[in-house]
Amino acid sequence: MPLPRTSQPPQLLLILLFLLTALSSRAQQRRRLTAGWEFVRQDLGGVWEAVRPVVAGNPESVPLWQAVTLPHCFNARDAVDPDVNYYQGPGWYRIQLAVQNPYPGGHTRLHFEGAGQKTEVYLNTTKVGSHVGGYDEWTVDVTQAVADFQQIEAFQKQFKGKIPLSIRCDNSRDLEMIPSDLSDFNIYGGLYRYVNLEYLPAVALEHLSAKAEVDPAGKNGLLTLKATFLENTPAAADTKVTVRLLDPLGKAVGKYEGTLSVKAGELDLHQFKVKSPRLWSPDRPQLYTVEVTVGTGPQAFRQTEKVGFRHSEFVEHGPYRLNGQRLLLRGTHRHEDHAGVAAAMTEPQIRQEMRLMKQMGVNFIRLGHYQQSRIVLNLCDSLGILVWEEIPWCRGGLGGPVYQAQARRMLTNMVQQHYNHPAVIIWGLGNENDWPGDFPEFDKERIRAFMKSLNDLAHQLDASRYTAIRRCDFCKDIPDVYSPSIWAGWYRGIYTDYKAATEEEFKGVKRFLHVEWGGDSHAGRHAENPDNALAKITAGRGADERAGDASLFGGSARVSKDGDWSETYLCNLVDWHLKEQETMPWLSGAAYWPFKDFSTPVRPDNPIPYMNQKGVVERDFTKKEAYYVFQSYWTTAPMAHLYGHSWPVRWGEAGELKMVKVYSNCAQAELFVNGKSYGTRQRNSQDFPAAGLHWNVPFAAGPNEVRVLARQGRQTVEDRISFQYETRKWGKPTRLTLTKTAEANGLTTVEVKLFDAQGVQCLDAANWVEFSLAGAGRLLDDLGTSSGARKVQAYNGRAIIRLEAQAGQSVVAVQSPGLEAVLLPL
Repeated sequence: MPLPRTSQPPQLLLILLFLLTALSSRAQQRRRLTAGWEFVRQDLGGVWEAVRPVVAGNPESVPLWQAVTLPHCFNARDAVDPDVNYYQGPGWYRIQLAVQNPYPGGHTRLHFEGAGQKTEVYLNTTKVGSHVGGYDEWTVDVTQAVADFQQIEAFQKQFKGKIPLSIRCDNSRDLEMIPSDLSDFNIYGGLYRYVNLEYLPAVALEHLSAKAEVDPAGKNGLLTLKATFLENTPAAADTKVTVRLLDPLGKAVGKYEGTLSVKAGELDLHQFKVKSPRLWSPDRPQLYTVEVTVGTGPQAFRQTEKVGFRHSEFVEHGPYRLNGQRLLLRGTHRHEDHAGVAAAMTEPQIRQEMRLMKQMGVNFIRLGHYQQSRIVLNLCDSLGILVWEEIPWCRGGLGGPVYQAQARRMLTNMVQQHYNHPAVIIWGLGNENDWPGDFPEFDKERIRAFMKSLNDLAHQLDASRYTAIRRCDFCKDIPDVYSPSIWAGWYRGIYTDYKAATEEEFKGVKRFLHVEWGGDSHAGRHAENPDNALAKITAGRGADERAGDASLFGGSARVSKDGDWSETYLCNLVDWHLKEQETMPWLSGAAYWPFKDFSTPVRPDNPIPYMNQKGVVERDFTKKEAYYVFQSYWTTAPMAHLYGHSWPVRWGEAGELKMVKVYSNCAQAELFVNGKSYGTRQRNSQDFPAAGLHWNVPFAAGPNEVRVLARQGRQTVEDRISFQYETRKWGKPTRLTLTKTAEANGLTTVEVKLFDAQGVQCLDAANWVEFSLAGAGRLLDDLGTSSGARKVQAYNGRAIIRLEAQAGQSVVAVQSPGLEAVLLPL
């Protein structure tokens, strides 16, 4: 029967047209597998134990599984548990998937963005894939396994048409794997990055390489595209290919249509010449879009890549130049680690972290010490943050053939998977490879030979970027760029040694970049005389880090051992480094270590056990005072920050002049104390501390209000703080008090304070305190923060913790060695 003639298509045709358009408009289908997972943190007798409860219908299933959401890490909490070693061993995940590939003859794959550290993948009881290495991406093609499973009618009934997927992850200690367990960070386990289910058409690309080049003057750009098909793509003589190039505003500036023979290996696709391209830089991260379509109609494969044109150069014995202009690299570091989830950071958390870095003024980041999530690299591209990314050959020495093969494989994967990102300027080959311990033999010549092989491989894979390592002096002549160990004012020397130590190291290498500097600070701890420890240290005797320097016991005097770990000291150290960096025209740049506090198994005695506390933000993104010191030097949007927002009580003599510091990028600032103006100061980066924005003023005993008004042209910004000023002296702590200080959003905050026999708070007390809870509710502990640790050193004679309130009675307790415990009923 013929269709009726109408001005509008019949409803059925509308639906068909919609479906055809939808199919032809998507290159492939991908969905994140975040919900519906179950997990058990132990090994199984075999994969059958993951499947058996469904097949056998046995309600007495052992072991007991827990529901989890991906990403998920074995060590979300125990990495900072003060009483146990963090778990290193196998764990299992399982899920039942509905698999419906819409492409006839297409490919069904599982794409892992990263899993730690050895992973095996099972469909039903059949092993379909495995991977070694916790940080690079990998895929498992399950097309045939799914088809085979779906042919078995009994399985279809048992699993109601779904596919049972089981995954075993294992982060057990293994000397023949990188990174070393001697590393100053946890070797996490689990599906701690996203897992995706992919459907691809029959003819599809595995990889699209996009090399964007431009001359130093920025006049002529060249984009070279190469393609690699999936291994099991059927051969075809002439497959239609369409490529479009869009500029940063979305305007088409190039188009190519042709054919490509489907065969193994990397194939030349096309070259675009781009006249006067819009250049990518940290200030203007302009990205072009490459759209590639392979095939036609509903079976077409489409891939989109972002690229940027920029010219990158580390001048020999000189600074760094981007697009022909000197750029001082103002950097930091990132570990994939966060309070309550460890490595299993979600995309919103990653976005928040990267934006905080950019708002601090960062234009460079070293990703330590392993390949990181594609989400991080995409954000570096779009935010304008240059990148040094490295493989996890970190500490321990050099293993055998299996170890070395893993390092080469991870270097290859890192370069190929992140090749297209304009943000990447350096491939890192290793970190602290002069640190022995994993093997009876420590052979420098073997390490040199392997380092040379990695350097050659990196240049073979990508001749357009530099190679680098940090801290392995007997290999410093091998990579293109070298960073020695310079920790002036922390592990060795005093911070005023920084410039001289850096100049000396600069002379010894072809291209110099200083990554890793800084110091630890216990968030919430402040000091009236933070530089006291420097008097114990002789200046000019080196500023490197040596074996044992991270220990809090023994050895020569050093701030890391003998200092107060106050935020006040760290601000002075950072302030001095940044002011000096502005007067070093030959310096390519420096990167502070790290941006955020992170967990580590080698620092059990730190004020927060098992935490490296060198971050300028805490493990939950709470900003420390040092964040604003960086902002005052590195940003242009007017800002002003009074030091001491987390310092509720200052102390000193009655009438004593006390320093007030303002960190600001404004030209001038006026200070008010208790309503009285103490005058206007002009900013001068070389006037230490706080670039000249410091005042010595008297405080009133009791409450005080301080305000600053900063001006930049016609713009003004202000900041305020309030605090108590204590003039009474105190003795040793003799008792604890515990009080509830806040209750909001289902959370209760309690605070412990330490007092002497006369009832005066001991404002310099750093005693260990330990919280516990009985009854209803849950302590928010094992977070690795100063307010989220059940065992923690006091900061200025106090410490807080929060708990989730629940219906019913509970009691919070706190104890400290040598003092009577205190209970607080809630």
